[in-house]
Amino acid sequence: MAQRNMSDIIEAYLKSFLKNSERIEIKRSDIAEQFDCVPSQINYVINTRFTQEHGYMVESKRGGGGYIRILKVELVDEIDALDDMIQMIGPRINHRSAINIIETLVNHSIMTEREGALILSLIDKALLQTISLHEQEARALILSKFLEQLRITYK
Repeated sequence: MAQRNMSDIIEAYLKSFLKNSERIEIKRSDIAEQFDCVPSQINYVINTRFTQEHGYMVESKRGGGGYIRILKVELVDEIDALDDMIQMIGPRINHRSAINIIETLVNHSIMTEREGALILSLIDKALLQTISLHEQEARALILSKFLEQLRITYK
């Protein structure tokens, strides 16, 4: 059995609550204490695993009575979801964020696994670095154009 790292365990723990609820509210220090880790580990998990690309929105309030609220963002309309993703991409996008967008669209059945695999092969870091000095800009252009085309099929 594959050994999971602490970030995977914390992510799974938080997602277990989100299965039954649209949102959760946590205290970073409480979660860190429960998992015997530093609070920055909780920040890392939230900042990398609970992003808009993954279908979440995070709100936080710092201080003694502070909290972190994680909300599931439902992709109600495919066209709106695709428009939001295109906006999120902007003029440049790093490889990890692009993967997150594709995974979210596949998980919400807005694109098929095959379409996801095809676009991932086109925006691959190693490929784009060999053909362009502007890898992130090229990735953003390719991904945006792909999503625009995918959007047309939903009209």
